[in-house]
Amino acid sequence: MTRRDEIIKQAGLLFSLKGYSAVSMRDIAKAVDIKAASLYNHLPSKQAILEAIVLNLANTFVNHIHDVNQNPSFSTRQKLSEIIQQHIDLSLQQPESVAVLNTEWIHLNGEALDKFKAKRFTYEQELREIIKNGIQEQSITKRDPEVILFSILSTLRTLNLWVAKRKHLTVEDLKADLETILLYGIIRQNKS
Repeated sequence: MTRRDEIIKQAGLLFSLKGYSAVSMRDIAKAVDIKAASLYNHLPSKQAILEAIVLNLANTFVNHIHDVNQNPSFSTRQKLSEIIQQHIDLSLQQPESVAVLNTEWIHLNGEALDKFKAKRFTYEQELREIIKNGIQEQSITKRDPEVILFSILSTLRTLNLWVAKRKHLTVEDLKADLETILLYGIIRQNKS
């Protein structure tokens, strides 16, 4: 891990714990055990650190959903499964970055804010397209696509907060149960 990466990682941890506004460059420098002035050799500002965290993770999400959506061999169910699995993986592997993406993006400025909003819009559009195609091909129950989109995204975007408090869950159980609940609901269907 480069020094720059270490700074970004530690800043992400601080931002997720205290909030972007409450963290100073001195706090970040102390966390990585360097002088505050030395931070500027690696990153020009606290804003640049926030941009790196948010935009890098946003790119990861957008690139993944685009690849999944464009894969002609994936069914709608497989596409949704891949999306759910990625959210779980990133929430477990990068919980601080996911927390910063979900809550601290509001502190982005100018072009970085516009880029983030465009990426979020693209992500939602890709997911909306998967849902609408699934409804059209009748692999998804005919419901309002916006309600389905809201339900899935609301769960996935807050997963990092919830999963941190549930140490008893295995990754395999979490993936299986969350996918089943999001895709099939909780009411047992009559098999007759």
